[in-house]
Amino acid sequence: MSGPLSNAPATLGGLFARRIATTPDEPAYRGYDGRGWRAWSWGEAGREVARARAAFAASGLSPGDRVGICAYNAPEWVFCDIAALSLGLTVVSLFFNDRAENIAYCLKDAGVRWLFIDRPPAPEILACGLQGIVSFKEVRGVVPFQEWLAAGRKARPAPREPDPDELATIVYTSGTTGRPKGVMLSHRNILANVGALLAAIPEVAVQPHRFLSFLPLSHMLERTVGEFVAMAMGAETVFSRGISDLGADLGIARPTILVSVPKIFERTYGKMQEEMKGSPRRERLVARASAAGLAVFEGRARGLERLSAWFYDALVGRAVRRRLGGKLRYVFLGGAPASPRLLAYFTGLGLHFLQGYGLTETSPVISCLHLADRDLASVGRPLANLTVRFLDGEICVKGPSIMRGYWNHPEATAETIDAEGFLHTGDLGRLDNGLLYLTGRAKDIIVLSNGEKVAPADVEQAILQDRAFEQALVVGEGRGALALLAVSDIEDEEILRDRANEQLHAFPGYTRIRHVLRVNGPWTIENGFLTPTLKVRRQSIEERYQAAIDGLYAAGHDR
Repeated sequence: MSGPLSNAPATLGGLFARRIATTPDEPAYRGYDGRGWRAWSWGEAGREVARARAAFAASGLSPGDRVGICAYNAPEWVFCDIAALSLGLTVVSLFFNDRAENIAYCLKDAGVRWLFIDRPPAPEILACGLQGIVSFKEVRGVVPFQEWLAAGRKARPAPREPDPDELATIVYTSGTTGRPKGVMLSHRNILANVGALLAAIPEVAVQPHRFLSFLPLSHMLERTVGEFVAMAMGAETVFSRGISDLGADLGIARPTILVSVPKIFERTYGKMQEEMKGSPRRERLVARASAAGLAVFEGRARGLERLSAWFYDALVGRAVRRRLGGKLRYVFLGGAPASPRLLAYFTGLGLHFLQGYGLTETSPVISCLHLADRDLASVGRPLANLTVRFLDGEICVKGPSIMRGYWNHPEATAETIDAEGFLHTGDLGRLDNGLLYLTGRAKDIIVLSNGEKVAPADVEQAILQDRAFEQALVVGEGRGALALLAVSDIEDEEILRDRANEQLHAFPGYTRIRHVLRVNGPWTIENGFLTPTLKVRRQSIEERYQAAIDGLYAAGHDR
């Protein structure tokens, strides 16, 4: 019988071993190998991990050595991860879609000896002095994964039970400014987060589940929830073939749980709106279905209202959920702020968002909505094993899931974790009736020349509700008014200004957009304007367009 494990193990390798012992014959993983879908039970997965563990031992690695994984999600990713962790090795997880120079920097900074990839390595990576490179897929000139496994046939290493406080992983933050920093997380850090999250949602944890894994496992949200929480629950995980195949994979996997970022649902919403263009009747029907379902969710529906909600769900909600596989019940949502309006729309159509908030530095979850919570503007309740306090509005957190520090950066560690052990998140927020609300970024606040303060992320999120805007960035530090840099198909900047301000009708008057600069886009990881986790590199974009921004204000005579 699947379900969360009692008496939580002390290490991540121990968590895996306990799962195998508890449910050896139940499904664990499914992945596509280029020819078809292949499945592993927990017992079979254990044998694959044992093979990888033997190959690591034959590779001459010692406890504490660093091995890197820079590949898209696959069963092999997890097998290598668990095998390395159970030998006391440190896994350095790297974003496969990051720029080659950033990957090379992280490899050198962490002192990685062996690297696992799934695509041809760039020259910058080959120049890192690695002891070996292994590929999960066929790549010319690189050792194939199966050949690497075969080299360890004669080795018989026993799992090594590391100290729970030993380093388990280094995860490089994609940082919106400067070089990435390696976040050091121990076995205890991650398992404390797994246990506290399961305790926050016990009704979800005891149900049988299937995950579809598509967020990169180098993203700590996917790794903690999609790998280790799923393992603790005994859930099956199906690995998507990639974002381009996500729609088809949802239909194949038919997951009950997703770990996602808001962008996926923004795209789904946009496609639905495009499909309904020219059909006002259909658009009204979907809007009514969403509103009726939301009323039930919020406890406002009575009698006939509940009956009509059931009717609308049968007519509309089920059809929308079929696009997501048909069985999806819960969505762990994080990585970026989500629009409450977007969440309300899909909640009304039958999805349940377990929206949360956290940082890589906190393993990563700080807070999560419980099943009984109904305020979609909140990012949930702080986990029970964390202490949260506010310093000038900044969220500060202390507890067992707080990182050990930044690799090779003691000064940055001291700047982030204070003498009392509180980690300063850099995010502004407030607690109200036990629920946490984000109100902005401590360092991203724009102070206008009149002293008014603006949280640009809130303004940008509101503007992006208009589909005319593909991307948006608000500027105005020290200026008399805000300006907007917009990636859009609409060329007329006055139209863009008016449409942006329509979205800001509920904001204070000083947040109105006075100038618009339409820029060539999109901003991407490749051109350096987005981080690998799709966060905007605000400073890089402002520096790129500084002359044009200055021109806007000069022409308007408001600096």
